[in-house]
Parts: sequence; structure tokens; C-alpha cells
Amino acid sequence: MPFAVYVLGLAVFAQGTSEFMLSGLVSGIAADLHVSIPDAGLLTSAFAVGMVIGAPLMALFSRKWPRRRALLIFLTAFVAAHVVGALTPGYEVLLATRIVGALANAGFWAVALVAAISMVEPAARARATSVVVGGVTVACVVGVPAGALLGEHLGWRAAFWAVAAVSLPALVAIVTSVPDGRPATSDGDALEGSKASEESQASDASENPSVREELRSLTGRRVLLTLLTMALVQGATFCAFSYLEPLATRVTGLGAGWVPALLALFGVGSLVGVTLSGRVADARRSTLVVAGMASLALGWIALALSAVSPVATITLVFVQGMLAFGTGSAMISQVFQLASGAPTLAGSFATAAFNIGAAAGPWLGGLTIDAGLGFRSPVWVSAALMALALTTAAATRLACPLSLTKATVVMKS
Repeated sequence: MPFAVYVLGLAVFAQGTSEFMLSGLVSGIAADLHVSIPDAGLLTSAFAVGMVIGAPLMALFSRKWPRRRALLIFLTAFVAAHVVGALTPGYEVLLATRIVGALANAGFWAVALVAAISMVEPAARARATSVVVGGVTVACVVGVPAGALLGEHLGWRAAFWAVAAVSLPALVAIVTSVPDGRPATSDGDALEGSKASEESQASDASENPSVREELRSLTGRRVLLTLLTMALVQGATFCAFSYLEPLATRVTGLGAGWVPALLALFGVGSLVGVTLSGRVADARRSTLVVAGMASLALGWIALALSAVSPVATITLVFVQGMLAFGTGSAMISQVFQLASGAPTLAGSFATAAFNIGAAAGPWLGGLTIDAGLGFRSPVWVSAALMALALTTAAATRLACPLSLTKATVVMKS
């Protein structure tokens, strides 16, 4: 596996840490900037909004951008946003830096996945993709708890400085290790790089559909319903996850020192979920998704009812992390299966759906806290969102069952 692929994974680790770490910093940010906890929670939503907007737009723009130059521009903007965020005395500027950082993150993702698979043989593309995407899971296990620990002992700004610092080695390594070729496009653009790379990418270009054809593939009823279901599942996850710190400290009665451990436990659960899902999703994807969603709904109800119990809260944090990411990764592969005619944009639309949920979830949870319903209320909202997700999943299965059956038969044959 080329060193450059691991470099991209390191950058994704830093970006994933930034996206999720605020769940352990909301109280500190709220106190320092003199805003409410729900307002601090909206910083997570702002990042998600930037990802929603940026994912499809950057995927379109990056079809023709030189890879190394694009990666450097996006990662430099990401670092700059965190430096400004760490220095700002005002909430409004911090909110703006979250949006800018998210746009840069979305752009980096759009290029990084294409760059990773272009640097390896076809047989190693899945592994290269897993190395890059694995940066997010490692962020949940290591980066997010570390950010919470830094926030507890050195203040929330230290976590922002740490994200910027971790990104700097990736910037240097990208300059020296990532080829500056252009992604293959349906227009057959000239490609930079070695002759072998040019021939390989030119071959891919001739097979890639146009933007219009990809968009047409993404507007089918089953695809849209699946994307909606994904957004609801992720909304449920981030609604509860964004307010895990006040739930644990103010309802469960755990000390602040437990927060990094809980976040790490959620991350370990997510790693286990992704691993298990990857082993069974290809053979039993639909069963896995339905069972995972039903279990998530029951898990959020159980957490809302038993949040006063430290044992129950600790156990359910692990279980829900496992179910959320295991189910979510299976749903992403489901989008790629249903939208096979959109190889460039399917991933960006799945990313957008993921982040629509990540934006709406904390906002809805904040509304219930502002209404005086307490810190358990976001967990009840998560349960309600999962009920809606199960409803849309049922509608998806009814949308075109005959076509699905035919597709399954063709794939098996």
C-alpha cells in the first residue's frame, strides 16, 4: 500500500476528529463564549451543513482539478479555519469557521477517495478505500476522546490547536508523496502523471458516465428514499451523541472525567460495528439494515428510560455506537448498489444525507432542551427519528420490490 494512502488516512483522521469532538466540548464552549449549550451544540450542525453543501459541489468541481493541488488547497483551508476558531473570542466567528472547515473537509473527501484508488492496483482498491475511511473510525476511538481530554484540562481551544497540528504532517507528506494527476472524467481530459497512470485513467474515463447521467441515476424513488432513511438514522445518532456530555454528567451523575472514556467507548463500538458490518453486509445487507435500525430504536428508548443508571448508560453508549455505525456503513453500500450508474456522485450524495442528519439531529435536540424538557429529551428525539426511519425503510422496500428481486437474481447469476 503506497505511503500516500496512509497520509490521506491521517488527514481524514484529523478532519473526523474535528467533526465529532464538539460532543465533549459543548459545556466549555458555552461557558467561555457566553452562549447556551444548545447554541454550542449547533456548532456540530454548522459543520454538518457545510458538509451537506460541500459534498456534491466539491465532487463536481474536483472531477477536473489536479489532485495534489486540490488536496493541499482543501487541507490548508481546513487548518486555517481551526487556527481562526482557536483564536476567536466570539461565537459568530467560531460558527463561520465550522462551516468553512466543513466545506474544506467535503472537498478533501471528494478528491482523497479518487486519489487513493488511483494509486493502487484494481485488486487493492477496496483496501485503499478502507484505509482512508478508517481515519474517521480511528477519530471516534482516539481523536474525539483526546479532544475531550484536552478540553477538560487545557480548555476547548487546545482541541482546535491539536486538530490543526495533526493536519500539518499530512500537508507536508501530500506535497512529497501524492501524484498531481487529474481525476478521470467522461470528457476524456488529458491526465498528468506517469504514462502508466495516464493509460489507466484514460481507460476509466471512457467508461465514466456524464454528470447528467449520474444525476439521473440518483433521482430514482428507491435511491431517494434510502438517502432519506440514512439522514433520519444519522439524525438520531447525532441528536443523542451531541448531548452525551451533559446527559452523562447532569442526568447519569458521572464526573467530567468520565466523558472522554464514554466518547472512546462510543468510538470502540463504532469500530466493532463497521468491522462486523463489513463481514456480513454483502450477503445479508437488507436484513442487517432492518435489524440494525430496529435495534437502534429500542436502544435509544432504553437509554432515555435508564439514563440515571451509570451501568446502563455506559453499556448502551457502546451498543448504540456499534449499531449506528454498523447500520450506517451498510446503508452507504446500499446507496452504491442502488445508484450503480453514479460512480462519482453516489458517495457524495450519501455523505450529504449523512450530514443532513448530523445537522438536523443536534438542532432538534437543542430545541427540546430549550423547551425545558431536560437533557434526556434529545435521546427521546433520537427514538422518534428512528421510528420515522423504519417507516421510510418500509416504504423503500415497497417502492419497487419486483425490480429489487430481478436485480438480486441478476447479481447472483
